[in-house]
Amino acid sequence: MALVCAISNEVPEHPCVSPVSNQVFERRLIEKYIAENGTDPMNGQPLSEEQLVDIKVSHPIRPKAPSATSIPAILKSLQDEWDAVMLHSFTLRQQLQTTRQELSHALYQHDAACRVIARLTKEVTAAREALATLKPQAGLVAPQAVPASQPAAAGAGGEPMEISEQVGMTPEIIQKLQDKATILTTERKKLMLTCAPCCLQGLHSASVPGILALDLCPSDTNKVLTGGADKNVVVFDKNEEQIVATLKGHTKKVTSVIYHPSQSVVFSASPDNTIRVWSVAGGNCVQVVRAHEGGVTGLSLHATGDYLLSSSEDQYWAFSDIQTGRVLTKVTDESAGCALTCAQFHPDGLIFGTGTADSQIKIWDLKERTNVANFPGHSGPVTSIAFSENGYYLATGAQDSSLKLWDLRKLKNFKTITLDNNYEVKSLVFDQSGTYLAVGGSDIRVYICKQWSEVLNFTDHTGLVTGVAFGENAQFLTSAGMDRSLKFYSL
Repeated sequence: MALVCAISNEVPEHPCVSPVSNQVFERRLIEKYIAENGTDPMNGQPLSEEQLVDIKVSHPIRPKAPSATSIPAILKSLQDEWDAVMLHSFTLRQQLQTTRQELSHALYQHDAACRVIARLTKEVTAAREALATLKPQAGLVAPQAVPASQPAAAGAGGEPMEISEQVGMTPEIIQKLQDKATILTTERKKLMLTCAPCCLQGLHSASVPGILALDLCPSDTNKVLTGGADKNVVVFDKNEEQIVATLKGHTKKVTSVIYHPSQSVVFSASPDNTIRVWSVAGGNCVQVVRAHEGGVTGLSLHATGDYLLSSSEDQYWAFSDIQTGRVLTKVTDESAGCALTCAQFHPDGLIFGTGTADSQIKIWDLKERTNVANFPGHSGPVTSIAFSENGYYLATGAQDSSLKLWDLRKLKNFKTITLDNNYEVKSLVFDQSGTYLAVGGSDIRVYICKQWSEVLNFTDHTGLVTGVAFGENAQFLTSAGMDRSLKFYSL
């Protein structure tokens, strides 16, 4: 007589008996039951694994299930399994369709909510502007004036009579006031945004005039860093109105400079094929990075503050460690075969962009060291690129008198701003909030993001503007140019 497990009703492989209920169990099943409940499954009495008594049997042979003892029965089992699988697959397809519909509905609601928010934001802005316009009119309900041609009527006692009837403000008067308020508001905004700039000269040598590069210290935007045609790098304190350090060492003009955000360290690059790391406090060069065999055309500091990206006329971009001066990687696009003209890290630091002499903008994956996207469209060498702080937009300028804006989420050009004929774009920069984009070149132009309309234009420089930078919270704009002047505009 075969032993049968009281739980599974099958022949056990490792039979054991419970002294509490005197029932036979498969040891694997009863141990699991005891671990979960601590009792005998038959009578509910307390039971532990130590109480179980193994039963020694000689290799029990499991009888085949009655339903699998013939070919028709096996085929029937397989058919049942197939039917179950098909039913389960159908149920999953139904659930997938329901989930897709729910997702589509959620996306539609999200899109509708975004449209409502945009409309409400526009209405709030319009309401604020209207309120600002109406404020000057709040106290204009004055007592009714008596026409000069009609003397005031006097009462019997010689006192002036009270005039109860008021003529009121006619629509013509209200419109006139509104027109004047609009003009005054516009002039007031212009006054706020176009204050006379503070101008400084003499930072660089007059014998070889021209400031070619500009940057501000991110942690203290009153500290200004410039690179000049005189081969010097200058650190200037705007508050103290004095030069902090003049750094000499390059053998050719300085075309790129960067101020470290948290250390008293600055970086510079030059057509002399070198990148130099300077100590502002010590006033000396602490590291020379020789990453290229051609002139260095662009510099960008990684968000960690430990690595530098550089581009060069030798067609390579390089990623270097600023502490050791070692080049960690160096890559070129062999299919392109042209010089790189500029480079800039994306705010996230995992991708970056480079401009080329054949009017291409290339997006690279830093970790994979591969070219992941190309943006054609310019018709001249790319002179400057800039990523917005939110990482959504890329602004590019080239020697074709145009400014292009690219959506990095859709990888396409969504706006092209055509500038004046022969306009040279030399510098592009977004402010930290992503509200404004400044363009430096033949003059200085500031655009408001999203609308991409020009809100400011400065023409104070007498030479080409080579660098622009926003101060903290866009409170001021700094510019430098070939006229050897450094200007500050209060915004």
